[in-house]
Amino acid sequence: MAHPFAGGSHPPRILLVKTSSLGDVLHNLPVASDIMRHYPDAQIDWLVEESFAALPRLHPAVRNVIPVALRRWRGKLLSAATWREIAAFRDTLAAQPCDIAIDTQGLLKSALLMRGTHGLRCGFDRHSAREPLAASLYQQTYPVATGQHAVERNRQLAAQALGYTLQSRADYGIHPPATARPAWLAEGAYAVLLHATSRADKLWDEAGWIALGAYLHGKNIRCVLPWGSEAEKARSLRLAHAIPDAITPPRLDLNGAASLLGAAHAVIGVDTGLAHLAAALNTPTIGIYTATDPTLTGLYAGAHIANLGNIDRAPDAAAVIDALQRAAPC
Repeated sequence: MAHPFAGGSHPPRILLVKTSSLGDVLHNLPVASDIMRHYPDAQIDWLVEESFAALPRLHPAVRNVIPVALRRWRGKLLSAATWREIAAFRDTLAAQPCDIAIDTQGLLKSALLMRGTHGLRCGFDRHSAREPLAASLYQQTYPVATGQHAVERNRQLAAQALGYTLQSRADYGIHPPATARPAWLAEGAYAVLLHATSRADKLWDEAGWIALGAYLHGKNIRCVLPWGSEAEKARSLRLAHAIPDAITPPRLDLNGAASLLGAAHAVIGVDTGLAHLAAALNTPTIGIYTATDPTLTGLYAGAHIANLGNIDRAPDAAAVIDALQRAAPC
């Protein structure tokens, strides 16, 4: 492929557009690694929903993160303060130097957001985008086969837009923040049990968590049960009461969660973005699927991960323990 920046007077200035959700943002991190492999002097910026801005900041190749607050703005469109924020966002985006913008979200909202940039706007063609209408808003579109994992679709789109060939495995390129071990976390090995998720049908039976916790306790590995809402906190406390020496931590922000996950012996989680974060940090991770198919959006990081279950086919505790023994022997 031709070098799209041949003869340029400055390093390539690239805007990545992947706004949400947590798992989707994580699945786009290998794009930044690929770009730096082929264009080491590239200046990479990233447009992302404000609540997930900590994730692209973990990647050393990302120079600048541009937060957007669509989720918050939707509920406050009658507020003058909201419209001032929207105007400030548009000004920020318009002032950002950019040669090319790549929208790997493939949604109408993301395509509309990138219209404020000065760079060449690129995205999936109408047969490849999640919302075909989005393709009409790009200046250059590319076909990317569906039926592949989201990580590879993102990588293939960027490779076509930037004129390089993919030859290596996906590399998330991130490391957990360097923070001190929190006071509430006792010394010794621990596993993180991500029992919480956005939909009730994605939950795993509490008896399974308790059996898994008993196995880990027998291996002298303490269980940590994070939470994000009051209902999840109640479940965490309930499970911690049934699992010997288990810990219900305080509510964690994304950096705190990354530090916790990155130093864990293993992470076991339902279909939730934090499980993808653990896998991206190279922590042995077991994904438990009860209502979704992991083929297209499951954990995707290498030999240290395993996806178990599928739609209406939840794995039992024995299968999870067996996968854990292989991914993270203890």
